[in-house]
Amino acid sequence: MTTRPRRPDPSTLDEKEKHVFAERLRERVYVTFAALAVILTLQTHAHGLTAGTAAGSLTITAVGTVAAAWLAELIAHIAAQGRFPDRAKVRAMTATSRGALLTIVVPLLALAAAARGWWEVTAALRVGVGALIVSLVLIAWLGVRRTKLAWPARILALGVLAALAVGVVALKTLAHG
Repeated sequence: MTTRPRRPDPSTLDEKEKHVFAERLRERVYVTFAALAVILTLQTHAHGLTAGTAAGSLTITAVGTVAAAWLAELIAHIAAQGRFPDRAKVRAMTATSRGALLTIVVPLLALAAAARGWWEVTAALRVGVGALIVSLVLIAWLGVRRTKLAWPARILALGVLAALAVGVVALKTLAHG
C-alpha cells in the first residue's frame, strides 16, 4: 500500500516553494471570503430557497472567483514579463487556482445533504458558514504560528486578522445584499 506524501513543513521550504505555498493559501482565502459572503447573503434570503439554487450560486461564485484570479495572474504575468507564460507556468497557475475550489467542498456537501432531505437548507448554510470560518481561522493560524513573534503578539495578530476578516465579510455581505 502506498501512502500519500505529507505536505512539507512551510519552514523547510525554499523561496520558490514558499512562493507557491503562499499563492495557494491566497487563492483559498479569496474563494473562502467570496463563498462566505454568498452563503451569508443566501441565509438572509433563505425563504423558499432550494439546496440546488444555493449550491448553484455558491459554485458559480467560487468558479468565477477562481477564473478571475487566474485571469488576473495571466494579465500580471504578461505585463511583467512582456510575454505569455510557458506551459509549466500555465499548469502551475491552473493547479493553484483549481485547488482553491476545495474550500467549497464542505458547504456543497451540506447542501447535498439538504437536497436529500436530511436537514433544512438553512441548517446546511449554517454548516457552510461554520466550515468556511474554520478554514479562515486555520489559514490565519498557519500564517501566524510560523512568525517569530512572542505568543502574546501572535494572539494579538490573530485578533487583528479576525477583526479584518469580519470587516471584509461585512463589506462583501453588504455588496451582495
